[in-house]
Amino acid sequence: MKAAVRDRYGSPDVVELVEVDRPVPSDNQVLVRVRAASVNRADLDGLRPRPSVARLFMGLRAPRNHRVGLDVAGVVESVGATVTRFQPGDEVFGDMFVFGQGAFAEYVCASEKAFASMPSGMTFEAAATLPHSAILAVQGLRLRDSRSIRPGDKVLIDGASGNVGPFAVQIAKSMGAEVTGVCSTDKMAFVRSLGADHVIDYSKMDYTRTDERYDWILDTDSHHSILRCRRALRPTGIYITLGGSTSAILQALLLGLLISRVDDRWLGLLIWWKPFNPTDVATLKEMIAAGKVAPMIDRSYPLSDVVEALRYVDEGRAKGKVVITV
Repeated sequence: MKAAVRDRYGSPDVVELVEVDRPVPSDNQVLVRVRAASVNRADLDGLRPRPSVARLFMGLRAPRNHRVGLDVAGVVESVGATVTRFQPGDEVFGDMFVFGQGAFAEYVCASEKAFASMPSGMTFEAAATLPHSAILAVQGLRLRDSRSIRPGDKVLIDGASGNVGPFAVQIAKSMGAEVTGVCSTDKMAFVRSLGADHVIDYSKMDYTRTDERYDWILDTDSHHSILRCRRALRPTGIYITLGGSTSAILQALLLGLLISRVDDRWLGLLIWWKPFNPTDVATLKEMIAAGKVAPMIDRSYPLSDVVEALRYVDEGRAKGKVVITV
């Protein structure tokens, strides 16, 4: 079978499509014929890697795991002897983040825990956009103690036009929030189309230096100091970042923890993230069925053009998700 792999760190150009043996599912595994996958910022962060401290876990000089791709949707081809949730022919989607990656391939094999039944009536392309980014959006709008946004809250989504942001805008709106999206000039119309009440062009305005204050800020990729983000919060406000540079993550972990202990505001990193958590998957499916959330696909590429797909996202050109079809 064909699969995208890389044997060194670098830009999307380190990825190549090669022939590898098709995996055989063990007792608790499911073999899925991939119909679609989608590109995440996390895929690109893993190529370089970013933050640089991730090399301690991924391999100092070169990646130990050569496979690429997190989000997948497809059809169950075969199952292991102890699998109880799926059978050949089932349509499934899943996040390969904790299962060795490998979604950019003709087949992917992982524990049955990696997958869930696809939302009813959804295409493979649309389903492939959901597992990583949409679940991050769901969890980024909720604290570990289950506190979440309330109707009427002022919510700001920094990075509203990328992978996670479009889902977060729609989810926050469905919960009754007044939503402000932050994006580049050429993506403002797209963010408005998601339902955002206000849109900030980050090239012309820094939301941390205005007089506006927010109840909840979800930062998909930190670019501001945590002290400046604190200034943009109302009393008892929440700031959650999903990642960024090494310094931004350390600020969120250390300084954010200190501020949260002595202040009525909470600031920090989404350390309670649970990839493809079944409860959140069920919640997401309900939102989709109710018409509250819909995937936003910018464009699709065939598997043979996987490098071009990665490069398109890496250059910051995508409005929403980029899909790879197989």
